[in-house]
Amino acid sequence: MKIAIIASEFGEAAQAAQTLRNRYKAVGTKEADVIIALGGDGYMLQTLHAYMGRDVPIFGMNKGTVGFLMNEFNEHDLVDRLEKAESYTLHPLRMRATRCDGEVVEYLAVNEVSLLRETRQAAKIRISIDGKVRMPELVGDGVLVATPAGSTAYNLSAHGPIIPLGADLLALTPLSAFRPRRWRGALVPHHVCIAFTINQPQKRPVSAVADMHEVRDVRHVVVEEARDVSLTIMFDQEHTLAERIFTEQFAY
Repeated sequence: MKIAIIASEFGEAAQAAQTLRNRYKAVGTKEADVIIALGGDGYMLQTLHAYMGRDVPIFGMNKGTVGFLMNEFNEHDLVDRLEKAESYTLHPLRMRATRCDGEVVEYLAVNEVSLLRETRQAAKIRISIDGKVRMPELVGDGVLVATPAGSTAYNLSAHGPIIPLGADLLALTPLSAFRPRRWRGALVPHHVCIAFTINQPQKRPVSAVADMHEVRDVRHVVVEEARDVSLTIMFDQEHTLAERIFTEQFAY
């Protein structure tokens, strides 16, 4: 098994990566059968985006803050861990955003696509699903669409539902909704097309964010699951991503 080892430039990750390179025969990322990524969840997201389309699995080890998408760091028995690890195939969201000037920008998101107000003015957003208007106007800070893998990130902070892997659902979660005040969001099938139209985009500007990629001053945003793009992430058998998501639902 050819292993590449990469690391965040922050904290202890770089030193830990050198420790692994001294212990194991590492290769470049272009030759690797698996990429070991050391850092936190943010670095894991960067890595997934950087190697999207390469069809190479990523095994993360936590040298960051949260590490929800990471395995525990241990320099011993790495090859054995990789051979026993469970793999998950994830499909990101594809965001196609049309700016007020007509420019169309497209990005992929592993965790979520968020629409956020840019100024003190509340955003006013119309929500359509598969061409049918489901909410004529949501007034508030914004709204997001989260994947199961991303449902424990920003979505959870916004009081959205945790979605188990394999549920084939997406979370549609409002951000500080003012109207309708009692709406708490929705769970929608993963295959639907979700369209957001910004009402009064000049007066109430909105930005669209796909993970770490932001597009400002949008007037229309379409979000769909990118079934043509696959990402593979690996976890130790005793602490899989599915188990972490399940356990998170019983956290107190």
